Formats: sequence, structure tokens, C-alpha cells
Amino acid sequence: MKDSLDSIRKPNKDIKISKKIIYSLLILLLGIILGVFSKWLDNLSINDEIWWQHILGILDLRNVFSYVGIWIFLAITISVFSKTPLRASLNVFLFFIGMTLSYHLYTIRFSGFNPKSYMLIWYGITAISPILAFICWYAKSKNKIAILFCSLIFCVMFRLCFSIGISYFYLKSIIDFIIFIGTILVLNVKPKNTIYSLIIGFALVFLSCAIL
Repeated sequence: MKDSLDSIRKPNKDIKISKKIIYSLLILLLGIILGVFSKWLDNLSINDEIWWQHILGILDLRNVFSYVGIWIFLAITISVFSKTPLRASLNVFLFFIGMTLSYHLYTIRFSGFNPKSYMLIWYGITAISPILAFICWYAKSKNKIAILFCSLIFCVMFRLCFSIGISYFYLKSIIDFIIFIGTILVLNVKPKNTIYSLIIGFALVFLSCAIL
């Protein structure tokens, strides 16, 4: 089993334990910061007369962090740039646990309510994230099997970033388009493989629409 997986993408284990710990802690910290920041933006009333708030309004970061696609994109990025699939699992889990817990606790403390039902969804995503990250890690490879993994990821991102049906296809927003292009760039190893993955992923979307 290990040899089969290594043939898809070989892990790089040449990294010191101290660096592993530092990298993982930084990813946990990133999750905490983004969780707090996204909820702080939710609570912020933009005043265009204040220069830095005016910039936040122009960037529309409140809406950026409300998209599920941005969090999936960040998880994909963390996963594929980890050194091994096991570290991808750990790093993505730490990112999500930091983000969800900080967002949840900030909401309870500063927004005055407890969004239990909403947070259960994100805790569920956090629970399965190590498995998905493990699989995702193998997508960044020139191996033919990696094309299948990329196709599945692109299928998900197509559904998140576009409105798609049997008779229609349109872009939801510019932000979604940027997220989708970012995903392509992160996963790209070989242009031909990426094109194949996009085509298969697109076909899977329409197949799922026909079935559902």
C-alpha cells in the first residue's frame, strides 16, 4: 500500500522535528487569526469616513471570508505544500480547529450568542479534514492517478464557485473566479494534466447534476 502511494507522490521526510513543530504551530496560529478576523469583520460596521475601514469596504473582505470556497482553497494550499500526506492531515486539521474554535469563541464572547447549529457543520468539516487533506496531498503530482484526485477537487470547486445545472452555467462572483483560478495554480504541476483534470472535473459536475 505504501509503495503504491509513494509511486503517486513521494513524501519528503528530510525536515527537522523542530521545524515540523514550528510550521504546524504557525498554521494553527493562522487558523486562529483568520477565525477571529473573519468574525470581527462580521461585527464591524464600515464607516467610509475612516480610511482603513474604507479600504476594507473596497476589498470587500467580509464577503470574501463568507465564501466556503476560500476556506477550501486555503486547506488545499496547506495540504499540497506540506512535506508528507500525514503532515498534510495534521496541518489542515490544526488550521480548521484553530479557525472554527476561535470563530466560535469570539462569537460567544463578543457577539452575545452561540451559533451551535452553524458551528456543528464546521466542526464536522474539521473532523473529516485530515482524511480529505491526506488524499488531496497526492493531487499535486505528475502521476496519472493524481489527475483523478485533481478532477475530484475541481469538481468540488466548480460547484462552489459557479452556478451549474444541466441547462445553465454562470459565474457567481469575481471573488469565486479568483478562488477557482488560485486552485488551478496551486494544483498545477503539468499543464496537460491540469487540462485533463479540468475536463474530467467539469464532466463530473454535469453528471452529478443529471443524477441529482
